[in-house]
Amino acid sequence: MKGLTLTMKEQTRLHILNTVMERRCSVVEAAQLMGVSERHLWRLLAAYRKEGAAALAHGNRNRLPSNATSSTLKAKVIDLASERYQGVNHTHFAELLAEREGIALSSSTVRRFLTSAGISSSKQRKSPRHRYRRERMPQEGMLVQIDGSHHRWLEERGPWFTLLLSVDDATGSVPFALFQMQEDTEGYFRLLQGIIQQKGIPLALYSDRYFVFRYNGKKEDTSEESPVEKRNPTQFGRAMLRLAGVSTVEEANQFLQKFLPRYNQHFAVPPAHTEPAYRPVSPGLDIDGVLCFKERRKVAKDNTVQYHGQTLQIFPGLERTSYAGAHVEVQARLDGRLLVYYKGKILTPGKAPLSPTFLRNIPENDISRDLTEPEDLENPTLPQRTQSKIIWYVDPEMKRAHGDLVKAGMERARQRGKRIGRPRVTERPEFIQRLSAIRERLSLGELSRRQAAKELAVGYATLTRLLDSPPLSPVIIDCINDVKAFAEVLY
Repeated sequence: MKGLTLTMKEQTRLHILNTVMERRCSVVEAAQLMGVSERHLWRLLAAYRKEGAAALAHGNRNRLPSNATSSTLKAKVIDLASERYQGVNHTHFAELLAEREGIALSSSTVRRFLTSAGISSSKQRKSPRHRYRRERMPQEGMLVQIDGSHHRWLEERGPWFTLLLSVDDATGSVPFALFQMQEDTEGYFRLLQGIIQQKGIPLALYSDRYFVFRYNGKKEDTSEESPVEKRNPTQFGRAMLRLAGVSTVEEANQFLQKFLPRYNQHFAVPPAHTEPAYRPVSPGLDIDGVLCFKERRKVAKDNTVQYHGQTLQIFPGLERTSYAGAHVEVQARLDGRLLVYYKGKILTPGKAPLSPTFLRNIPENDISRDLTEPEDLENPTLPQRTQSKIIWYVDPEMKRAHGDLVKAGMERARQRGKRIGRPRVTERPEFIQRLSAIRERLSLGELSRRQAAKELAVGYATLTRLLDSPPLSPVIIDCINDVKAFAEVLY
């Protein structure tokens, strides 16, 4: 083997084999020095005598592995990446090689070849999408596009505000539209409410832009009046409000409701199917309860609910005399009402009396003022109002009426078999018998009073009061059980 270079390990083995050949070292000692078996050392000696020093080199020395890629193929891959497929990223290039050139290489191998040649992978770029005109929906009401457009609709005659618009995809008509001061959830609630009142419930909604009223041009240099992005409305949008002499949002909405029928008559196209797909509103569906703001709250011990700085008082009803600790849903309706829902039932709350913390900060002889409890109770501020309002618990008649309402609710609950108040511990099932057994164990010293209170699941003070009172006779215990059984049958 010409030009063979032995490694340090192979040179050491050659020196040891020479010492064995010269009989200066035994085979056993040589095997120990080389770290091989005696049998393997005899094989090495036989190969060394036959082939010389080349026998010590590994058989695959200077040979390419069977799965190695040839230098010719590597050069071809690099040439293709530099010329025909220039600018293609490495992963896509590996796919193109297998598809068009018949070269099956893994993406990691291709990446290694190209990186070693200094060809980096280009950033992935999306190819331009082919756009085409989409077919309209076949029925009116199948798809309604909605969007908002914040512009200076009144030019210099009024403030910036938003046009909330809905467009039916099948006909291009506008089921409903309105102007709002800003594009928010409440505005879209009102937009959907108008669509339902005019047409019905659409099958689907989609947020899109409608270019008759607005377009996506360059951003205009906005003023300090509104920090949000503003775009110029089309000439059509500005002209229709200018010709109508509109200068306020209210006037714009009035004009819009008169203008939309004329617009739909002029621009709408007939649908493929004349039967509309709008769904009618079910008689049992509360649309106002759907299109509203809903938040979960927990009722306080005084049956009040806090909602954005307001305190709502919940009154007793037929189902429950107290809702303390219950989780309710507060609904802020679009008409300004605040309603409380509990297990599908509406609880119409009232405005709760002012808290003692707030009342202590009111000057004397000024309790009849119409006050609103602020969120910051540490630094309360009194609103400047001149109208007076009597607080319900200050007026004796209103206080008496409220007490009668509470008593009536409690009486109705009793008539329905519901208990008012917490039951006594002695009314628990078999509690009297268990207490008698505890007395005997205490007298025998088998347990302490604290252990006894834990077994009975009562407080230490409650157990002390029960133990200090005289025990009940068996006759009285039987009478109590009979009364309980009679009460269960009666209710």
